[in-house]
Amino acid sequence: MSKADLINNLGTVAKSGTTNFLEAMAEGGDANLIGQFGVGFYSAFLVADKVSVTSKCNDDPVQHVWESSADASFTVMDDPRGNTLGRGSRVTLHLKEDAHDYLSEDKLKESAKKYSQFIQFPIYVKVKKEVDVEAEEDDDDDDKEDEEEKKDDVETKDEEEKEEEEEKKPKKKTVFEWEQVNTQKAIWLRAKEDVTEEEYNEFYKSISKDYLDPLAYTHFNAEGEIEFKSILFLPKKAPFDMMDNYWTKKSEVKLFVRRVLVAEKFDELLPRYLNFVRGVVDSDDLPLNVSREQLQQNKIMKVISKKLVRKVLELMKKLAKDEESGGDDEEEEKDEEAKEDKDKEEKKEKKEEEGLWTKFWKEFNKNLKMGCYEDDSNRSKLSKLLRFYTTKSDGKEISLDKYLDRMQESQESIYYMSGDSLETMKKAPALQIFEKKDLEVLMLPDHLDEPCLQKLADYEGKKFVSIQKADVKLDETEEEKKRFTKLKDMYKPLTDWWKKKLTDLTESGAMKDAGVKIEKVELSKRLTNSPVVVVTSQFGYSAQQEKVMKSQAFQNKEQLSMMAGRKTLEINPNHPVVVDLLAKVKASESDEAAGNTAEVLFQTAIIESGYEIADPSALVNRVYRMMSKELGVDPDAPLKEVEVPEDEEEEAEEEDGNDDASDDSQEEVEEEKKEKPDKDEM
Repeated sequence: MSKADLINNLGTVAKSGTTNFLEAMAEGGDANLIGQFGVGFYSAFLVADKVSVTSKCNDDPVQHVWESSADASFTVMDDPRGNTLGRGSRVTLHLKEDAHDYLSEDKLKESAKKYSQFIQFPIYVKVKKEVDVEAEEDDDDDDKEDEEEKKDDVETKDEEEKEEEEEKKPKKKTVFEWEQVNTQKAIWLRAKEDVTEEEYNEFYKSISKDYLDPLAYTHFNAEGEIEFKSILFLPKKAPFDMMDNYWTKKSEVKLFVRRVLVAEKFDELLPRYLNFVRGVVDSDDLPLNVSREQLQQNKIMKVISKKLVRKVLELMKKLAKDEESGGDDEEEEKDEEAKEDKDKEEKKEKKEEEGLWTKFWKEFNKNLKMGCYEDDSNRSKLSKLLRFYTTKSDGKEISLDKYLDRMQESQESIYYMSGDSLETMKKAPALQIFEKKDLEVLMLPDHLDEPCLQKLADYEGKKFVSIQKADVKLDETEEEKKRFTKLKDMYKPLTDWWKKKLTDLTESGAMKDAGVKIEKVELSKRLTNSPVVVVTSQFGYSAQQEKVMKSQAFQNKEQLSMMAGRKTLEINPNHPVVVDLLAKVKASESDEAAGNTAEVLFQTAIIESGYEIADPSALVNRVYRMMSKELGVDPDAPLKEVEVPEDEEEEAEEEDGNDDASDDSQEEVEEEKKEKPDKDEM
């Protein structure tokens, strides 16, 4: 720069460009104006007391030096050293005492790599290196003298020469070299066709610090309202602490503005449930020299975020679609006989790609379920990616589309149930009628599954219905409806009596502190083998949800009891125990055995349905009494201490002691007999 250029361009710093910037912003100027007032150059004074700029313009024969100490003044003078640059500029920072870390070679390289790794012009750092130099003689004269001595010395031995050669070891020499630090190329600027798979993998490892190759990636250029370039990667493995800091973790996608790093982690770039995605975004439309807070409020950022989410979901959809279509390809392969070698190779590659979505789902299924719960705008897209176990899936997870394909024609709802494990759910009494009617039921062992489906509410017009709640409706013939109506009338004395019994038990009896509220007792349409089952109301917590809510550290017990819902006891009219109860109640409603049986059946049904009993002592005592009666023991008999039999050794010792005692007693008797005649003689 010439002297006039130095004054016009750098003098703005000394004139407080910040003031001019704020004035321009107040007048409605754009944030890009910040680059026109030298505020970026002014940041040099954060680490430096004084800044010197030496510059030589090609049109000016004199080299000039601009200096300022950030004290609202600057000086421009001719360089007394003359023309040392030839052409160009040099910026010299006179560092503050607390900024001497920037004199470190490692610190400079780290800063340059972090923020300017992908800019197009090279950045060099002068590094210190030690190189090996062969041992050479210092003076030529010494070399000549050595040669003469060697000629004269006839007695030189080969061994001595070898020893001298061994003594000549390489010496270390310190040299300074310019090393380029921004060697990584911005591959997102190139066309997809020009980037190899290996380059994508290496680039992913460099930005993510992952040792594995990515599972999949998408490389795209966004055009239209906002233009930016991006590469996004899906990792193969989930971080071990991914869900531990889910609510505080930021997006790992790096934000670049004109290839300069602006932010490594950003709050609003991707939603929380996609915080495992790695990649880069480079935009020319964003302002470069603004704070992160201003960027987050920028409208451009919201548009970029929306497009990134759409691209990630499209990539996931492609993985899922490729895996599902893989099975169809295999069937076609069996039917076809003649194949070319090229076709075989392509199909082998397809087979290798099969299972990618399954691998991804195992690692990141919780994130997608959380997204289904949180992201209202993309919930329908996420629902097509979800996978669930079913009663007919043979231990494999299937999509909701596949479930719809296998639905019965008359089926109007998608049925589901939740529980701790698949084995437990398969034994649940609520499932019995669905197995009998050959209806497929979604099985949800994960605690995020049920809230996810409740947020979805329906899929392709089919509502989600829990078979563990009281509002389940099944197809019935007219004969079945008539028979059920007659059974209801027939069992009305039992249901009314049982409802009264359970109301007393839960409100004033042994279960008054259990938090269980009874809504009604009715005949069941879902039971085929079990005598009874407990279900909750339509909007109440299921058994699995109650467990999850109770395990929360900051649970609200009042809210929990309110949301738990009132329970319904459904009875099987065909079960012998229920038939016997009906007969006993008709005979006498005050029958004690019938009352005990009814209460035990209710409590065991609560446990079998997955709910918890707050105080199990009442149930345990009843079980003990029933076991006593079964064994023919009086349950009301008082407890007595059991006599413990003595050991054999102790018995033997006692017998020996008794024998000795008897011998002694016999001797005493004989002595007494002898003494008596003596007394008589006297």
